[in-house]
Amino acid sequence: MPGLTVEPAMHRANSAIAAGVMLAESDNLVRPLPGLLDGLNRADCNRLRAIGREKALEAGQLVWSQGDTQAGIYLISEGRIRSYYAAPSGREVTLAYWFPGNFVGGPDIFGTGPHMWTSVAAERSRLTFMPGPALRRLALESPAIAVALLDALAFKARCYSAMAQMLGTRSVTERLHSLLIFLSHVYGVKRGDEIVVGMPFTHGDLANLIGSTRQWVTVQLARLQEEGVIRYDRSVISILDLSTLAQQAE
Repeated sequence: MPGLTVEPAMHRANSAIAAGVMLAESDNLVRPLPGLLDGLNRADCNRLRAIGREKALEAGQLVWSQGDTQAGIYLISEGRIRSYYAAPSGREVTLAYWFPGNFVGGPDIFGTGPHMWTSVAAERSRLTFMPGPALRRLALESPAIAVALLDALAFKARCYSAMAQMLGTRSVTERLHSLLIFLSHVYGVKRGDEIVVGMPFTHGDLANLIGSTRQWVTVQLARLQEEGVIRYDRSVISILDLSTLAQQAE
């Protein structure tokens, strides 16, 4: 079944989040990846931290804008970062939400080309900026750091390839239903006969993730609510009939 690929259940206490949230044709196409620093020894972690500069962002503040010149990468320590592409028409498509352990920036991680999309703090966040030239020197000096960066870039490439497949082969209705199912699997908290998605998503958030419009999502969520499949209240989604939702997604 097509769906949204995400890291293991966010509602579990102290769960580590490294993959992020994005559309994918199948959850087997995009595998969760440990955080950038997870596979490094203490010495290499310290070398990366030594070139880093801390930066705090409030919700809505830009990390960079589409077209800005790249200067390096930002490693997420706390919070949630949304990366999106803005078309000339002004329409936005969310590429991913990234969480602690991930970095944003690329594909030119050493800071040579323009940013291909915008990244913005979806909530209060703390990041560590690693300048491209210094990061390049460390990659040349440490095979472990170079491999960690390559693994992370390969993971992101799989994510965006899977997203392109999903957008190109599935209807917008299938994408919405599959998104709701996977959000329930990962963020869902069982409460009686319903599953409450433990992270708020606005109509705009959902629309940007599936490549649709906020108005269309609003109509579809209202229809699903009338049918008794979901309940939507102040950005909180409750799945009332998961089996029906799964049948519609297929």
